[in-house]
Amino acid sequence: MASEMNALAGAGVDAGDERVLRALLTRPQATVDDLATASGQHIDQVAAALARLSRRGLVARLAGPPALYTAADPRTALDALIHPAEQALRRARDAVAELTALFHTRTERPTAGPVEVVTGHEISRAFVRMQQSAVREVCAFDRPPYVHAAGNPVEPAVLARGVRWRAVYHPDALEPPGALADVRRLVDLGEHAQVLADVPFKMHLVDDRVAMVALDLDTATARTALVYPSALLEALAIVFESCWQRATPLDAAAGEEGVSDEDRQLLALLAAGVKDDAIGRQLGLSVRTMRRRVRRLLDLLGAQIRFQAGMEAARRGWI
Repeated sequence: MASEMNALAGAGVDAGDERVLRALLTRPQATVDDLATASGQHIDQVAAALARLSRRGLVARLAGPPALYTAADPRTALDALIHPAEQALRRARDAVAELTALFHTRTERPTAGPVEVVTGHEISRAFVRMQQSAVREVCAFDRPPYVHAAGNPVEPAVLARGVRWRAVYHPDALEPPGALADVRRLVDLGEHAQVLADVPFKMHLVDDRVAMVALDLDTATARTALVYPSALLEALAIVFESCWQRATPLDAAAGEEGVSDEDRQLLALLAAGVKDDAIGRQLGLSVRTMRRRVRRLLDLLGAQIRFQAGMEAARRGWI
């Protein structure tokens, strides 16, 4: 390894953090203890280094226990940090090729075909790496059950890099307490969120380059397919666009006097087919209060049934 150990100083990565990053790049995943041993640093120093590297998009923690970390492709992550006009950052750019070589020594695809099946913890690792490689756009179908945590800790960092993120949620994904609030936080960060009652399957499609598709919904025997450039990948992109056109937006800002943001959320959830008790939990309303508000909105829209109200609200640009 020919590079000096603080080659990434110009990108804001100090020598200790770089030692941790280099140790992680040679492994598919590692614990804090593993990296402390490999880098010759104290556990507390390594934990702090991982937090800093995570904020820079170089490292991500995998969902679920135990606390495991994996590295991103340095070329993608460091390109967002490096400014070619400064000499120190040019030196950091020169180190990217070496770090990328380390990354690819353990991420080469084991198959030459257009589809690769992954299982177990490799699903989370592949999911993190795929998101971190996004440059232009991520398109997602979101529906339970979830193999690990329902949340996605990587998405905020991807959005912060300016990557467009479009997500179509199944109504069941919005039913758990706090789920809608989590989606609204992602919308505030830049996600474009919609709801559709017949989301066909779970999928994440990155840059029309690779897709991750759940092959079954049994979390005990979860299998996921990674689909690479092929006619199948093109078909998945077409399916997503078709569903996106039919879905109901959750992030619309348009409205009318007397119609609050909460009213628009309620209308969007009704139009998407979310059940009454789930809507009440998400909005913090009793079933009685929610039904009274629904009646007011139906009257305001001149609608007789909820589906008609959703269609009319969409026509007026309320949702």
